[in-house]
Amino acid sequence: MNNWNPADLSDLRGRTMVVTGGNAGLGYFACEQLAAAGATVVMASRNEQKAKAAIKAIKALIPGADVEFQELDLAHLDSVRRAVDVLSARGQVDALLANAGVVGAAGRQQTADGFELQFGTNHLGHFALTAGLLPALTAARGRVVHLGSISHRWVRLNTADLMPAKYSNPRAYATSKLAVMTFGFELAARLRLLGSPVKSIVAHPGLALDMLTPLRPGIGLNNTSPAPQRRVLAPVSQGKDTGAWPLVRAAEDPDVDSGSYCGPNGWFQLRGHPATVVAQPHARERNTASRLIDVSQDLTGVRLEL
Repeated sequence: MNNWNPADLSDLRGRTMVVTGGNAGLGYFACEQLAAAGATVVMASRNEQKAKAAIKAIKALIPGADVEFQELDLAHLDSVRRAVDVLSARGQVDALLANAGVVGAAGRQQTADGFELQFGTNHLGHFALTAGLLPALTAARGRVVHLGSISHRWVRLNTADLMPAKYSNPRAYATSKLAVMTFGFELAARLRLLGSPVKSIVAHPGLALDMLTPLRPGIGLNNTSPAPQRRVLAPVSQGKDTGAWPLVRAAEDPDVDSGSYCGPNGWFQLRGHPATVVAQPHARERNTASRLIDVSQDLTGVRLEL
């Protein structure tokens, strides 16, 4: 299925998909595509007003779409705990698409719990959410999809100093995404060792830009870039609707194995159809991964029961 697209989605009626950060960008289009296939989509977002606008946009395109809002602020561990309680109470969760995240912060900022914003939101918030939802995912023989990034190529994890005092915006983002990926691959290895039916898959969107993304009412997109800029970037990038394809394929395709890395199949993984692609070896380094999980448990107070 090298030319996979949303038309290849199986019938997802009766399956519940939780998508974090589903009110905008990649998360919005993942919600739209999953809803079109009949899934019950839980749009987990910190901003109810924006989420409801996104849900309205989906239902305008897909009459009868089953999409609902769940409050979730990944930068606040109390909010994560509340969301885990609510989502667990509803029963099985077939997929958790851990998409939400902070993409860049010019100056150092902190989460409500005092963590550097990008690491605290992108990795620690999702770590706590994933650990809390494992029983519901297990009941459904479900899967977790972790949102990676090609930026993981350029950094390494120092588990003794994951949030250095000297702040660099690009490095903080890349470090957070490498942590997400390292956790995702290690989770797959541990689940497999225990014989768990849950899959853990890492996916990334390539270079997905607003300027190449179709508009949706009420969904903020900056796609007013000058035509020359579009012409230069179009051959090496894609819209966020297409960038969502690897995430959606990872969330539903039974042929995608646990521990896989799913991304665009084009040059440098910047654009193309979703396929199994290569992650850098350091993202799969298990000693580093074990230390990362130990640190994440200590910081969040949440145990990964594996």
